[in-house]
Amino acid sequence: MAGRGVEWRINVADGTSRELEAESRFGLQRFVSKVGGFFQRAWRIGVNEPKKSIHCVKVGVALSLVSLFYYMRPLYEGVGGNAMWAVMTVVVVFEYTVGATLSKCVNRATGTLLAGALGVGVHWVASQAGERFEPIILQTSVFLLATAATFSRFIPSIKARFDYGAMIFILTFSLISVSGYRVEKLFEMAHHRLSTIAIGTSICIITTIVFFPVWAGTELHNLITNNMDKLSDSLDGCVADYFSSNSQTSDKTLQGYKCALNSKAAEESLANFARWEPAHGKFNFGHPWLEYVKVGASLRSCAYCIEALNGSMNSKAKVPDVFKKHFGNFCVRLSNKSSAVLKELAVVMSTMKKPTKIDFMVEEMKSAVQELENALKSLSKQPVQTAEAKVGEVVTLVEVVPLVTVSSLLIEIAARTEKLAGAVNVVAEKAEFEAETAEEAKKGQKSKGGNKIGQEDEEDKAMKTLQKV
Repeated sequence: MAGRGVEWRINVADGTSRELEAESRFGLQRFVSKVGGFFQRAWRIGVNEPKKSIHCVKVGVALSLVSLFYYMRPLYEGVGGNAMWAVMTVVVVFEYTVGATLSKCVNRATGTLLAGALGVGVHWVASQAGERFEPIILQTSVFLLATAATFSRFIPSIKARFDYGAMIFILTFSLISVSGYRVEKLFEMAHHRLSTIAIGTSICIITTIVFFPVWAGTELHNLITNNMDKLSDSLDGCVADYFSSNSQTSDKTLQGYKCALNSKAAEESLANFARWEPAHGKFNFGHPWLEYVKVGASLRSCAYCIEALNGSMNSKAKVPDVFKKHFGNFCVRLSNKSSAVLKELAVVMSTMKKPTKIDFMVEEMKSAVQELENALKSLSKQPVQTAEAKVGEVVTLVEVVPLVTVSSLLIEIAARTEKLAGAVNVVAEKAEFEAETAEEAKKGQKSKGGNKIGQEDEEDKAMKTLQKV
């Protein structure tokens, strides 16, 4: 028995026990392993993203508060026994961010109010027409208004911000119009429904703003800033990995550009919800959130080029070392200048200070572009021989194409980075970013000098690496 390890046994009805079959034991072990793995992943999510855990607690608090209207008889009778509508309101409108919650609350309240007023009005008109025409008028009104409200949901401007309100309007108007034909106290029913929705939305708004609020505007701001940093690191990593055999750039850094490619839906959603939020932190009401969407589009434009660059650098075509060494000097320099502009744009967005160094850095990037273009022109004018080639032997076009492709993509990335800088300047103007103080400008000059020295050191290291290749 000592060598058999742990035995799995089950009790039988006659009081004896028998050993589980091997297949049953393994099945049970797999089940326990899957359950344990699920709880480990859930714990990891809660630890890595505490905001989501806090949101879950906030939903529980809101539901507990609104449930008091159902459990306490004075409150229950005060809303006419319709307290369950308040509970349902909390369940359907409480969202992760403040903007999303406010959007649903306003849409639900507005849609219910308009539908209730129209429903009561149509019911009064139908009742005055007599019993014969009353159902006809009610059915006609339901058909016309439901059709019009549904069509409005296809209009882009309405769908972006009021789609949920249009749906609630259809639901409430149909409910009041249809049920009003058999219900005598229609106005009282509409009043109670509106009251319970007001209670539910108020509790949601108070809970989401007062207790650890998650602002959609802040989330969007951080998303754009982080994507800029990742794009810069990814560009540097791709070029260093291609021209240096000793590059230690991680795959996570190289693939950082994919975050910008996959964030379009999140950016548009957060920008839409941020427009509902009141002033908070550094952001005033009416902050130009839609301009952030344009900045995100410019970032994706750069990311597509970096994706193409990454694909070109991973091609199997062999480039002669002498060409790699010659063009590596210019490509590394342009890459450093472009990534430096991206880093500075990320700093501008993060600190919300007016960009003072961007123009100078963009000019340096243009100078690097010009140097690379001149190198490409010199290549087209005169043949270049490899160190291994015999006298008079010219390198074939196939050997040069991969390097020319990489150079062209770097030039395109620089052009798109310049457009991105323009988009950030528009945000700075419309959002009225603060100007740098004299002390901050002085620090910026020092850091600028240090960054320049650092960039030169990086370029020198890259050149030395290229010379060894």
